[in-house]
Amino acid sequence: MMGRYFRKIAGTTQSPPRVGLAEICWSGLGSLLGIMAVGYLHHQLFEGTAMLLLIGSFGASAVLIFGAIKSPLAQPRNLLGGHILSALIGVSAYQLLPPCPWLAAAVAVSVSIMVMHATRTLHPPGGATALIAVIGGERVHNLGYLYAVLPVAAGALIMLLVALLINNLSSERSYPEFWV
Repeated sequence: MMGRYFRKIAGTTQSPPRVGLAEICWSGLGSLLGIMAVGYLHHQLFEGTAMLLLIGSFGASAVLIFGAIKSPLAQPRNLLGGHILSALIGVSAYQLLPPCPWLAAAVAVSVSIMVMHATRTLHPPGGATALIAVIGGERVHNLGYLYAVLPVAAGALIMLLVALLINNLSSERSYPEFWV
């Protein structure tokens, strides 16, 4: 029984093939423009205010929506639904479990994963979005449920618009695979 367990740890398939230089460049350009758009708008609209537009989990979303565009985890439904649902769950966990941030963090991430699975919106960066709602500090906590709208929904929507524009410029790329 232990032998079978350890064989599973060794992996069951080979590494994926390398991607070509053109794919690497399109992924780099898309992620540059996507994060730049959100960051620029944050700087122009919210610099010096308590509002946010750019959060860390968008970096992981950029990897998916520009670097793994065929993945079910990178599709618009997953990008938007995963982030927004996870943001709402993260804020709720923080508000319901304020004396225990370590417990609120764990609950936020695990409930987010379960809800994303149940709603077919699994987007791994959503777990980070839920975690940011708990550990993001006073600036995030003061937003309350507005966090799900701004920065989360607005930032994810901006990134989606850039992904739609950039990922379809090349004749070799097509995004999205599905909407709903």
